[in-house]
Amino acid sequence: MKPPAEDTNAAFEAFNEIGIISQLSGAAFERVLPEGLSLAGFSVLNHFMRLKRDAERPTQLARNFQVAKSAMTNTLQRLESAGYITLEPDPEDGRGKIARITRSGRAARDASIARLQPVMQEFLALFPGGDFKRMLPALTRLRRALDTARD
Repeated sequence: MKPPAEDTNAAFEAFNEIGIISQLSGAAFERVLPEGLSLAGFSVLNHFMRLKRDAERPTQLARNFQVAKSAMTNTLQRLESAGYITLEPDPEDGRGKIARITRSGRAARDASIARLQPVMQEFLALFPGGDFKRMLPALTRLRRALDTARD
C-alpha cells in the first residue's frame, strides 16, 4: 500500500531539514577543530572511537563513509602526517594497507569534542528540558535504517 502523499512530503521535509542541519553543524564544528584537522579527518577518528576499533582497511573506511577510495586515501594521508593514524601493510593483502588510530589520534578526537562543548552549551540553552534526549531515539532508528539500506 502506497503511503499518503502528506507522509511522503513530511519524510522529504525531514530529510531536507537533516541535510541543512548537517551542513550548518559541520561548518560550526570545523570552526572549533584543532588546526589542521578537517571534519572528514575528525569523522574517521570518531569512527574508530565510536565503534571501538583500533584499525580498519582504507577500502572499508571508504565504503563506510560512502566516499571514493581516493578521497579516503587523501584524508588518511593527512591524518598520518599529523600523527593521528598509522598506515601499515595489510598482512592479509600485500598490496593493501591498514589504518590504525594512534594515541595522538585518540587525544585529538577527545580534544575536538572538548572544544565543541561551549557550542553545545549554547544549543542546550535554546533547547532545554531534554529535547535532544527525546530526539535521539528517532534519529538513531533513522540512521540504523539508512545503514541497513546502504549495505
